[in-house]
Amino acid sequence: MKKKTVALMLAAAMAASLTACAGSGSSAESKTTAAADSSAKDESTKADDAEKTTDAAEKKDNSDLKIGLVTDVGGVNDGSFNQSSWEGLQKAAEDFGVEVNYLESSTDADYVPNIETFIDEDYDLIISVGYMLADATRWAAEANPDCNFAIIDDATIDLPNVTCLMFRQEQAAYLVGYVAGLMTKTNNIGFVIGMTNETMNLFGYGYCAGAIDANPDITIQQFNANSFADPATGKTNASTAITNGADIIFHAAGATGLGVIEACQEAGVYAIGVDRDQYNDAPGTVVTSAMKRVDNAVYDSVESLINGTLKGGVHTYDLAAGGVDIAPSQDLLPEDVKKAVEDVKKKIVAGEVTVPSSKEEFEAAYGDVYQLD
Repeated sequence: MKKKTVALMLAAAMAASLTACAGSGSSAESKTTAAADSSAKDESTKADDAEKTTDAAEKKDNSDLKIGLVTDVGGVNDGSFNQSSWEGLQKAAEDFGVEVNYLESSTDADYVPNIETFIDEDYDLIISVGYMLADATRWAAEANPDCNFAIIDDATIDLPNVTCLMFRQEQAAYLVGYVAGLMTKTNNIGFVIGMTNETMNLFGYGYCAGAIDANPDITIQQFNANSFADPATGKTNASTAITNGADIIFHAAGATGLGVIEACQEAGVYAIGVDRDQYNDAPGTVVTSAMKRVDNAVYDSVESLINGTLKGGVHTYDLAAGGVDIAPSQDLLPEDVKKAVEDVKKKIVAGEVTVPSSKEEFEAAYGDVYQLD
């Protein structure tokens, strides 16, 4: 099926369908192999070499498997969501010897053509990064029931060939909100979101709840950048918050958040990252990050494909399972804050602290504080 046909299909509301998985096209790929070492070695080294040879053989067995990643806008180097997904896929390539590739989406118009490219090239698993790709993924999966798909942050596709990878991001956001509430010196913090919807607002519910629980006197400035790929707007939002007294700002905004971090770095206030540990993006500025381990979810999906256990349905990653957490880089956190965070983590896992996962739950516990939905 060519791109022109797909465009016609969409215009006709699925009057036609994508072709089934077929084709032998090739694209940029990353393949991991083990190099043979022919130099003389002692018996211990030879044993190590034998083990490496076995590992290489196992990887070679998987070399005919191809996994493709379709990014959302912001690209594979967004320092956040897309990048973490690609890092998980690269690790899978290294460990399992599969071929991997990504296609970047500059706009939403790229979603269907990018997915179609991987279908045409007979990829074994196509991973869509983000709920914005839900419609394109659903159409492709319905038309190609023999293809495997996975999508991050969407649970609306009820098809046997689609694995929905979901996260309790509100739990990670609660932890960084708790940090912000404890560490602010002005009792004034900020939050920049990439877009308001049910999935993204979970970050806001968690962040606000954690901050209020740690510091009931807190003021939380909230901004919707309405884009995951606009660092300039992120910087403007953060600068406004800083001008109005915020000394810590959390972003859940993909590449837009890079502008938030830049504004915080220039102003000498703390930023809080998202999805990945963003400490190294601005050491001395990124005090912590709300980690959503999409890299682990992508890796797990590839492993399940190899093992023949990949199934459709919703797979949820939470704090107890290590699917979300606060970042391991904690050089900027005082010891008492670290201890407080560890204590509240245990309470969340034990069910002693309930993090709101809906507007109704949030407002029942905290009132009409969250302003973005």
